[in-house]
Amino acid sequence: MSAPFRFGLQRVREIRAHDEDQAKERFAASLNARVRGEATLRAAEDRLREAQSGAVSPTLGPLTGASLVSRQAWVERLEQSRADAQLRMANYEAELQQRRGELRQASQAREVLDQLEVRQREQHRLHADRVESAELDEMALQMHARRSAAA
Repeated sequence: MSAPFRFGLQRVREIRAHDEDQAKERFAASLNARVRGEATLRAAEDRLREAQSGAVSPTLGPLTGASLVSRQAWVERLEQSRADAQLRMANYEAELQQRRGELRQASQAREVLDQLEVRQREQHRLHADRVESAELDEMALQMHARRSAAA
């Protein structure tokens, strides 16, 4: 009976798996931020489109020069808000790509150790099979020698 298989780098593999889990969480958070950013950008674009379409509330009364200037300033603020949202989206996109790369690296690092463990486990099994086979052959030879001596 041979010793049970023990992977010497198990602790390292567990750390790499933990690192991969953390990378997954950071990627998910980044993806969530990007989705929120998309919603913010769509809302800013909708508000700007509405303002540019010239929809005027009837409760504002007659249009005056001051109200037109005020309205133009409002449209400009909405344009700036949209530009800010577009910039944030670009940042979210860049962060998402970075997190995706980190996740890919963490996964590869863990997979390397998983493959090594599988290879070592298979080598251990083959060695145990060879030892067992040799022991069975030796037992068969001893039984044959006893039978030959008894006959």
